[in-house]
Amino acid sequence: MRKYLLLLPLILISCHNSRRYFPRDVQNADIHLIRFDSALLSPNDTSIENHIQSLYRDYPDFMTVYVEDILGFPSYDTAALVKALPQFLNDTIYGFKATNQREQEMFRSVKDIEKDLSRAFGRVNWLYPEWETPILYLYVSGFQAAIHFVEDGIAIGADMYLGSDYPFYNRVVHQYQLQTMRKECIPVDVVSAWLFSHIPYTSTKNRLLEQMIYRGKIMYLLACIFDNLPQYEVMGYTKEQWDWCVYYEKAIWNRMMDKRDLFRTEQRVITSYLNEGPFTSEITQDSPGRVGTWVGWRIVESYMLNNEDVTLQELMKNGDAQMILEQSHYKP
Repeated sequence: MRKYLLLLPLILISCHNSRRYFPRDVQNADIHLIRFDSALLSPNDTSIENHIQSLYRDYPDFMTVYVEDILGFPSYDTAALVKALPQFLNDTIYGFKATNQREQEMFRSVKDIEKDLSRAFGRVNWLYPEWETPILYLYVSGFQAAIHFVEDGIAIGADMYLGSDYPFYNRVVHQYQLQTMRKECIPVDVVSAWLFSHIPYTSTKNRLLEQMIYRGKIMYLLACIFDNLPQYEVMGYTKEQWDWCVYYEKAIWNRMMDKRDLFRTEQRVITSYLNEGPFTSEITQDSPGRVGTWVGWRIVESYMLNNEDVTLQELMKNGDAQMILEQSHYKP
């Protein structure tokens, strides 16, 4: 198949206003979500013991992970699980029963998610044919995790993607996290997690600059893979947050330069610029969170525009953040 792809005419697809990378006819991966959520929430037997046994039989590896990592019980303690599982499925205090019902309604069909993931992982496989395509599970996490790595792939906590307006989220997350708690955010989140797990941070320096460029490279690659999405969706911003960064881009950069923050190594500074939060405290309380990642992406984008001979694979291998900055000619 790789030989066939190489013989295709190089009709190339760009990522937004950036460069070309993928042949138009890249073969999609064959992604089908394993519906552990449906199996768990829609028992075919009135006996909870039989239901648990069927889950262990049909999903032996994942059921063990689910019981131990999510429910917090030893996998061999069936008696405890017989008591705990109905409480989890029918709880009204923490909202699990209503949440599980909403999950089953919203995720009755997952064809749109599978389609987007098949397209995305087709591109990932084209870039990195040596990588295994992950097995993807859909499950309910009890508000614990949106993305959970398992031995053979990734488990997606569907109850963390029920819509930014889902009322129970006000009890368990911060307001700034709601933007990405939507069903349509799943493909980007999954591929982002897969890229971060396969493209490690390798710099021996721990300055903000290296961390920004590393994250900026991942964001640039994500934007190329999901070139059908607006960049603010790839970033996990609202359009207003993205537009704010664009409008104040020069002021953001000047502030970083005046404070010499690029060369800071204090964890407090790095965390402020890169971690999720209601705002980026080193900039202003009017800013969105993760402004450092956003600027890192802009630098990488400028670097790739000014170095058209560099491939995506070469970019991702390049750990010299200083060189990328200098050769980007980034001047907002």
